[in-house]
Amino acid sequence: MSRFLATVFGLVLFPASVLAQSELTIERIFDSPDLSGPSLRQPELSPAGDRVTFLRAGEADRDRLDLWEYHIEDDETRLLVAADEVVAEEAELSSEEQARRERARIAGLTGIVEYRWSDDGRFLIFPLDGDIFILDLASEDRLVRRVTDSETADIDPRVAPDGRHVAFVRERNLWVVDLESGEARALTENGDEVIANGLAEFIAQEEMGRSRGFWWSPDGRRIAFLRTDESAIAPTRRYEIEADRITLVEQRYPFTGTPNVTYRLGVIDLDDETTRWIDLGEEQDIYIPRVAWLPDGKHLSFQRQSRDQKTLELVIASLDDRAPVVALTETAETWINLHDDLYFLEELPAFVWSSESDGFRHLYLYSLEGELIRRLTDGAWEVDELVGVDEELGLVYFTGSEVSAEEKHLYRQSLLTQTPEYVTRISRRPGWHEIGMDRSARVYVDTFSSTRQPPQLSLHSTTGERMAWLVENRVDGDHPYAPFRATHQAPEFGELVGPEGQPLRYRMIRPQDFDAESSYPVLVHVYGGPTHRLVTDSWGRRTLIEQYFARQGYIVFSLENRGVERQGKSFQDAAYLNLGRIEIIDQMVGVDWLRSQPFVDPDRIGIFGWSYGGYLALMALAQNPGDFAAAVAVAPVTDWALYDTHYTERYLGTPRGQPEAYEQGNVLTWAEQIADPLLLIHPMADDNVLFTHSTMLMQALQEQRIPFDLMTYPGEKHGITGTNQRVHVYEMVARFLNRQLKK
Repeated sequence: MSRFLATVFGLVLFPASVLAQSELTIERIFDSPDLSGPSLRQPELSPAGDRVTFLRAGEADRDRLDLWEYHIEDDETRLLVAADEVVAEEAELSSEEQARRERARIAGLTGIVEYRWSDDGRFLIFPLDGDIFILDLASEDRLVRRVTDSETADIDPRVAPDGRHVAFVRERNLWVVDLESGEARALTENGDEVIANGLAEFIAQEEMGRSRGFWWSPDGRRIAFLRTDESAIAPTRRYEIEADRITLVEQRYPFTGTPNVTYRLGVIDLDDETTRWIDLGEEQDIYIPRVAWLPDGKHLSFQRQSRDQKTLELVIASLDDRAPVVALTETAETWINLHDDLYFLEELPAFVWSSESDGFRHLYLYSLEGELIRRLTDGAWEVDELVGVDEELGLVYFTGSEVSAEEKHLYRQSLLTQTPEYVTRISRRPGWHEIGMDRSARVYVDTFSSTRQPPQLSLHSTTGERMAWLVENRVDGDHPYAPFRATHQAPEFGELVGPEGQPLRYRMIRPQDFDAESSYPVLVHVYGGPTHRLVTDSWGRRTLIEQYFARQGYIVFSLENRGVERQGKSFQDAAYLNLGRIEIIDQMVGVDWLRSQPFVDPDRIGIFGWSYGGYLALMALAQNPGDFAAAVAVAPVTDWALYDTHYTERYLGTPRGQPEAYEQGNVLTWAEQIADPLLLIHPMADDNVLFTHSTMLMQALQEQRIPFDLMTYPGEKHGITGTNQRVHVYEMVARFLNRQLKK
């Protein structure tokens, strides 16, 4: 193999006898240094495209992050800000910030966990220890300056496009600080336990993909913000059980079928601090999932989603007295998936928008009046995300599944195309490409991984040519994963045919030292929920966990059932009003296929899942007694009536409107049929899938005198982020499965 190919595929040739000596343990998977190599988070090109910034952990602590840069002209990677040098010891996070981090799935990280560029590329701003800090790249000394110094937490800082102010949220009010004078002032004053200004509500953060609640105008003179009112949501008490105490948390949790927040959308003028309120329409029981300014700074768009999520409107409001105009309306018989694929052109009164109206998500060009100018992409595949627009050259860049649902690639298309079915693929390496472009869409950063290659970060021109490695992450002799590389088990991908002819994609990892004449136990690793795929050619924490079980002699198998994304809307729509049933039908196709394989022991098949995967593991056990030798469910949903409005009603409607769908999708309806060995695991301070889900199942099983194993984790949230606790989870899972599935 040539040196070039070895570099491209992350391989290095050295004696396998040396590499095979190390044992891959669960403890090592979660220890430092990270087996996946350097920890890379939030890679971003500067607005000018002259450097790439990213967050990286040190070798001593894989979860504490610092801010780094790669300077393109200098061809140098350097540390910009070390968190420990700014704040030696961080105070306890506020409850608001803890909740935000839990929603963003960064609760287990410390140091600089997020940052943002100013639009002019001069400043990098980040929160730390409850305050706001800024790095001025135009200054000679590049000192980090503290922008706020408050006893309360300052959240979600964003620099104005003109670089004069920073806006942020403090105690549920919107504030602004003048960067020249340092003067901070509140723009709203009525924030309290039910009113929040500029802060994304729980549903927006957890389910709608919106983490912010305010938006600077392009000229930096105004701020649009959402004011949310939770007073209609009844307070409920949630108990967070710690090791030495029980904390009573009163939370206004929007259970499915109950009231949501109500919205007001305002625009504050910084010159006189007056607020103009935008007409959101007569119907108050709606969602506002997105807000965006038009380039002229005189018009503001917002998306209005109906409570049943079957209608989504793009509304454009003028800052004068004219009534807002509905520019575009999407409708569906099931639900509308939200997206971030909206781009208003500066040189043309038009916008780029994505839609699933023909059954697959594709890009379209519309006039501001909502008239279709032209279709930009077409085909039986999905556009994932609009990542850049080059108006000067008339090009649009996006990621998609045109190669396969297991891979993600970067593509280019002309805004003037007459052949939307033909697109240009830019990325070439088989696997998963996460793309970030500069503002002018002339260069991009590619976070690439595959089931064989841990994440790499590289800089490219829009032809696809690699300009530089930022983090090559070659698995060579110095790499943490090098001792395990020679015995890495490459997954194989395949397709089964479902009961209605639908393609069911799967991924299978054979055990180390596989012998086709032998008979092996199987671990079915399941998720199956509509918003996430397991069967991808990418690297993640689950890669290492699955490698561990393969080394322990298991076949590890995952299948994508109907309901999951990236295989077309009709493939998803099959789950409508059918949660917990349609997925199990498809998962059992995979189980039946496994049983037909000569190298599978049909009596030693186990199933494991977390969150939605835990729900499906329970439903598989309950609906198919005797088919599984073991099941593990971590933090599972059991009763959808206990889950939130936006997620649950999207797929099941309301409990009052669709009682049968809720009953049939309830684990407790089927619980008395559970007869096979079960390990139930749940964190005791879970604020996403409440601990109540599992306590109700415990009681139901106990009333039927059905035995099961149980492990709970005091103080842990949904993800169980404590390192030792995570190790404990998987070691317990391994012991349980070995006990039930090993001969």
